[in-house]
Amino acid sequence: MRTVLITGGTGSLGSATVRALARDYPGWHTVITGRDLARTKERAAALAGELGAPVTPLGLDLESLDAVREVVRDWPARELPPLHALVCNAGLMVVSGLRHTPDGYEVTFAVNHLAHFLLAHLLRPHLTAPARIIFVSSDTHDPARPHNFPEPRYTGGHDLARPVDGGGDSDPMKAGRRRYTTSKLCNVLTAYEMDRVFGAEGADAGQISVNAFDPGLMPGTGLARDYNLFFRFAWKYLLPALTVLPRNFHTTRTSGAALARLIADPELESVSGKYFQGRRQVRSSEESYDLEKAAELWRSSAELVGMPELADGR
Repeated sequence: MRTVLITGGTGSLGSATVRALARDYPGWHTVITGRDLARTKERAAALAGELGAPVTPLGLDLESLDAVREVVRDWPARELPPLHALVCNAGLMVVSGLRHTPDGYEVTFAVNHLAHFLLAHLLRPHLTAPARIIFVSSDTHDPARPHNFPEPRYTGGHDLARPVDGGGDSDPMKAGRRRYTTSKLCNVLTAYEMDRVFGAEGADAGQISVNAFDPGLMPGTGLARDYNLFFRFAWKYLLPALTVLPRNFHTTRTSGAALARLIADPELESVSGKYFQGRRQVRSSEESYDLEKAAELWRSSAELVGMPELADGR
């Protein structure tokens, strides 16, 4: 039995991934996180009953870096099977205006990037080789792809954590959507840089593969919860019909199966530093291969989460 930790496991993609793991790769103990512990317990119990596989709930509010630290401190006491995979899946998009976390950081950057950056580093000593870390990104990080989202605007980790003017966009919706695409670029930059750093630190570190994953656009998920009522209705009830089109629209079942493959397929054990669009390994955006931006994001993120030793060691 192996353990995988999936953040945002109560959401549509997280639950679909748990189902696909149980169906296609039996032998995994899944830990799912959610900020509402009661709801997370209900979802874990329902999935375990449905699948006949172990699913453990874990309360985790990714808006709080202290909550991330507490979860990792308590990890050994849980006495779970060896941890072989971490899926940084949870994410949000805030389009109603600038909002900050209790740590004082812009919430989209904090949840989608900083919390997962910290979680991956703190859990690293608990990972058992061969291990896999997967950052769930989005093709919206790539302005060359058709998606109608504003292109990312990477201005440095400290600036993204504490934007002074909303990021340069006067319209709150556009600003929020741009903060989302920029955070998804950060996911890819981090995956590539983590692969480089871990691989350079020795053979043992090289037993950890790190990849980025684009699940495609999945209408019906909770990503649009901050939009207006009309868009939320269309997202949940009308746009799912688009999954039949030959574009990067997918059901959560299809994307969950592709993500489960990245977690558990033996054929992918030595694959690292790559970007997957569903089941296909493809190139990410040109900007995501910028080594200077990746290194700057690594250093600034280490400073922002209170781990300057990571920044010094880069």
